[in-house]
Amino acid sequence: MIYKHDPASIQGFLEDTSNLKSGHTPGVFFPENGDDISGLLKGATEERRRFTIAGNGTGTTGGRIPMGEYVISMQLLDRIGEPVPLDGKRAYITVEAGAHLAAIQKKVEEAGWFYPPDPTEKLCFIGSTIANNSSGARSFKYGPTRNHIARLLIILPQGECINLSRGASLADKEGFFYFKLPSGGELTFRRAAYHMPETSKHNAGYFSDEGMDLIDLFIGSEGTLGVIVEADLMLIPLPAAVISCLVYFAHLDELFSFVGRLKEPGNGISARAIEFFDSRSLEFLAKKYPEVPHNCEGAIFFEVETTAQREENDLDTLFNHMESCNAMTDLSWVALDRDEQERLREFRHALPLLVNDWLSRQHESKISTDMAVPDGRFRELFDFYCTSCEQQGFVYIIFGHIGDAHVHLNILPRNREEFLEAKALYRKFVGKALELGGTLSAEHGIGKLKAEYLVGMYQDTGIREMARIKKYLDPFLVLNRGNIIPAAYLETENH
Repeated sequence: MIYKHDPASIQGFLEDTSNLKSGHTPGVFFPENGDDISGLLKGATEERRRFTIAGNGTGTTGGRIPMGEYVISMQLLDRIGEPVPLDGKRAYITVEAGAHLAAIQKKVEEAGWFYPPDPTEKLCFIGSTIANNSSGARSFKYGPTRNHIARLLIILPQGECINLSRGASLADKEGFFYFKLPSGGELTFRRAAYHMPETSKHNAGYFSDEGMDLIDLFIGSEGTLGVIVEADLMLIPLPAAVISCLVYFAHLDELFSFVGRLKEPGNGISARAIEFFDSRSLEFLAKKYPEVPHNCEGAIFFEVETTAQREENDLDTLFNHMESCNAMTDLSWVALDRDEQERLREFRHALPLLVNDWLSRQHESKISTDMAVPDGRFRELFDFYCTSCEQQGFVYIIFGHIGDAHVHLNILPRNREEFLEAKALYRKFVGKALELGGTLSAEHGIGKLKAEYLVGMYQDTGIREMARIKKYLDPFLVLNRGNIIPAAYLETENH
């Protein structure tokens, strides 16, 4: 196992995309296998060490940034196995936690299989996507990472390694788990006693549901309950063909009507992704793509899986829906082959780069939302975003996963005063989303930056439930302290 403590080696582990600047660490461990991690954790209490588990720095909430703890980097655990068919419709692949998502997706697709989760940042480690229950555009059809995990190899905070397969331990009617450990002991504890929001995406706090699987507690726990070392990912056959479209609309009401049609059961198609760009997002994109029309209020990107036999019929159905909603069909972009779809994908992913370039000249950080609400309440949240930002004269954009009633609002401050005003407005957005029955975070997680807001969502009793579970599995608070649960609850809560 490698250990580094020189400033040059440490610096890269004090950063992610959250812009959190206060991280510090004595040094970074680079384990080469699970035994290395187990040894570090077994000796943690005696050596008075705490650890922060580091992914590849693509997170947005400061989760991997240490606040005085040692860092355990997962980058050397990057083995990717071979797809193992189970039958004609399913396969699995075993991967280590430090393997890149992009490399996994490439390997399984070359073998004719498909791993559906698609976070925007493909350089993330697969273990991080599991610890964060990551999602993305295709979550509209396939759900988050949780839905595609069959087994996890986890090292618990006191160093014991467990091989946890889906179905191995389910909560009983009283909510208790009973799981025998390899050492002969047993995990016996009750799931968190609270209800999850009724949103299609949710990634804030520990998962809890009646009869839930123990594996789902670790998925999305942001490294606070154990270190994910290895996983079995479930695969499905690679879709034969995909239709990708970017459709412009002159009026928002017609755009929302089109989204309703795409989501409606029995509409003749099955979209796997439905994404939104508001007019301000399109103005940014027009700087690089002059073909973007200037007289539209928004655009919808969507993908539909099809076959060579169905493609023509699916296209006719889509054009009928577009015409019925007065889409700017003649100006819209339809991509049927891989090269054109790659160009359209580059278009979608150009927005953050263009925004960051603009922000670099303002010398301020953006304020971003990651909230989702139940589908029927989405327009109310969307209108609240727009009205609030316009009343305060902010530069802002709205884009993202409208299919899941989950879009990202980015306020782009032009000076320090606007930054502080935007932070205050963010709190109002949190309150509004929760008032509408929504979630504080739909996909980016809580990390360190959003822990304080979680109390508003779960209230004091809910956070104490999370603290109870954390201290049962990690009584000495060895792992990822500061993520999800505010420190005050860990200091006072007994297990």
